[in-house]
Amino acid sequence: MSDPITRRDFLKTAPAAACLAASVAGLAPLASAEPVAPARLEPFDFDGVRLLDSRWRAQYQAARDFYLGIPDDDILHGFRRAAGLPAPGAPLGGWCSQTTGGVFGQWLSGMARVYRATGDGAMRDKAVRLFTEWAKTVKADGDCGMRHYPYDKLVCGLVDLQMYAGQQDAIVALEKVTGFAIKNFNRDNVLADPAQNRGYYGRPQEWYTLSENLYRAYRLTGNPMFKTFGDVWLYEAYWNKFAASAAPPDAHGVHAYSHVNTFSGAAMAYGVTGDASYLRIAKNAYDYLQDTQCYATGGYGPNERFMAPDGALGRALDSRTDTFETACGSWAGFKLSRYLMQFTGEARYGDWAERLLYNGIGAALPIAAGGKNFYYSDYRVGSGMKVYNWDTWTCCSGTYLQDVVDYHNLIYFHDASDLYVNLYVPSTLTWNRPGGRVVITQETSYPEEKTSTIRIDSAPAGPFTLRFRVPSWASGSSIAVNGADTPTRCAAGTWAALTRTWTSGDRVDVRIPLRWRMPAVDRQHPERVAVVRGPVVFVLEAAYHDPFFRLPERDEDLETWLVPDVAGQPTGMLTPAVPGRLASSAVFRLVPPDKSAVRLKFRPFYDVPEAYPYAMYFDRRTLPYRLW
Repeated sequence: MSDPITRRDFLKTAPAAACLAASVAGLAPLASAEPVAPARLEPFDFDGVRLLDSRWRAQYQAARDFYLGIPDDDILHGFRRAAGLPAPGAPLGGWCSQTTGGVFGQWLSGMARVYRATGDGAMRDKAVRLFTEWAKTVKADGDCGMRHYPYDKLVCGLVDLQMYAGQQDAIVALEKVTGFAIKNFNRDNVLADPAQNRGYYGRPQEWYTLSENLYRAYRLTGNPMFKTFGDVWLYEAYWNKFAASAAPPDAHGVHAYSHVNTFSGAAMAYGVTGDASYLRIAKNAYDYLQDTQCYATGGYGPNERFMAPDGALGRALDSRTDTFETACGSWAGFKLSRYLMQFTGEARYGDWAERLLYNGIGAALPIAAGGKNFYYSDYRVGSGMKVYNWDTWTCCSGTYLQDVVDYHNLIYFHDASDLYVNLYVPSTLTWNRPGGRVVITQETSYPEEKTSTIRIDSAPAGPFTLRFRVPSWASGSSIAVNGADTPTRCAAGTWAALTRTWTSGDRVDVRIPLRWRMPAVDRQHPERVAVVRGPVVFVLEAAYHDPFFRLPERDEDLETWLVPDVAGQPTGMLTPAVPGRLASSAVFRLVPPDKSAVRLKFRPFYDVPEAYPYAMYFDRRTLPYRLW
């Protein structure tokens, strides 16, 4: 199949196609709602961005191949059986033993986004087949057998199937199942109760996440039914804790992933109402998360809870293996970061997405045969390990595909005239910009090397501005054009702006020094630290009996303690030495000042395979127990 039509062209043709579908169903024609709170920036909405060869593209490609390979009949088996229809195939098992309802909408969403991003006709065809056959199992009254939790995901999938894959019948089906939901869903909306192990996500389960995708449906279709139903699920009692504060004393104890997710509902509430209080809530919530809930990786939620801001985050590292619900937590973080960047235009919101890309979903084990999926990251002091969850086809098997295709939608943003580079990932971009087409290629080994090179392949006549996100942790960044340094201001946490008349072949080198640092886990544990280089958390291999050592007192001392691993030196069990060359620019030997022969290496968390022990957090003033 050829490249997908642009969203702009699609939206021009969508109303006509929707009129036909709507006339058959007796529904109002599809007509998108005008935005009440216009965005300052926009992502490219999966249009015109392509990933180039890299670890991240390989992860995306492997996920695409895996999901494409799941038999349609197995995915549909439970729906058909429940509807009394012939049900070839077999149940997938695990969390999908009865039906795939808990992930079905997310899979439709991911497949539609893959098609939009890459023109992958096979993925679109699979999504359309699944949707068409699933629709046959929906009862005449719109009952599809899903309630709040899976229905929320279904709304997302059907919106995306129409928006990104042009499947107009998806909105007809969404109208139908939402009509049933309006009449029949429980609206008790019981708040999350931190004291109840079964109630920390609220009842009905995670009801407070529903508004976001219903508002997306409203924005897409203009149908007020979706907005009215979305209003039902506003989480004012919890959101208002953040109305005037980024440090509420009583916001902890609740389910972590879904409560990050609900703030995307607050962001969309701002988008459809223009009420600035919702944006303020989302901004304060973001700061609360960064200040009190996030580890160096960007991960959060040990035991799937927000932690009390009294040192609980650091204490959890003594015992909790379930440190971060990785795929789902990354998905929620990606969304909130993007909404805030869109609505505020501020560069600082890209920092969390970057950390989660490299240390969250980008460091996850790949989804594997039989629905084995990586659920929890393990950050414990002493030693952790990457393992697959004991159950299969969990919620993280739903968000995994959405996560990795979302890479396409996080790299670049734009406003009416300027292009913004948010992430430094090998990729190409084609932008039909007002005033002339822009085509760029980004080549980089970042975050293992400090430089990302953006080549201008096509540029419009006249000047326009390229803007580059300078991470909040970065100092000393600089920009060169065609090999010559520029005086561009590169303040940490801002966009560095470069305005000129560009010509084809121009090259921009963005240099972000990758300095070592040791951030403390929280204020109450100033000596419990991780080892970080640039945006990447490094872990110590933990497979050898090595001499005791303490990490240094100062960040800058790590520059001499850690040196690139040269072939010929022991490299542990992960990477055999290759004579005469560097094993990896991202693997470092530890050389303490006493020159003790430490065999262990520091390497990126994303570089650690399954079942290999590592240490991520260290108590800088406490030596391990002596065992002999």
